[in-house]
Amino acid sequence: MENVVHSRISPSPWGQAKLASKALGVGLFFVVLLSCGQEKDKLPADLVGIPATADEGIDKSELAEIIFQEEEFDFGTITQGEKVSHEFKFENTGVKDLIISNAYADCGCTVPEVPKKPIAPGEGSVIRVSFDSDKKSGLVTKSITVVTNCIPNKHVVKIKANIFVPQTKNQ
Repeated sequence: MENVVHSRISPSPWGQAKLASKALGVGLFFVVLLSCGQEKDKLPADLVGIPATADEGIDKSELAEIIFQEEEFDFGTITQGEKVSHEFKFENTGVKDLIISNAYADCGCTVPEVPKKPIAPGEGSVIRVSFDSDKKSGLVTKSITVVTNCIPNKHVVKIKANIFVPQTKNQ
């Protein structure tokens, strides 16, 4: 039998440094590539200034304040499959610009549309809420959470509907 000797050659410290440098470069390349364009629709953190994250006490009189004309809207009776919408009117009664950073509903059938630009003190705007009653029936209530730079920073408005399901001819 033939004796085979296996030897392992360790790379030099310079070779290890080159390998680590290449790995780091490839990693950074992918981080930059994957993060490219991710911040298009987001407002800068210093502009939003959501006070709920502050460590110190805050004087509410120095902030924006959102006041809705109504916090709940009832569509009444609608037919299943009908698409309806409502505009929740509001005003900024504070002293700083009001920024709505996000709005979301508790269901995909309800879609809020919010103003993209800051609302100046004393000015108003609307949040348009669209509701699709497809595959829904009976009394339905949906909540829409609006995230702002006010205290508190979350405000909830609601829509309601009584969804009528028509009988088909075969029933």
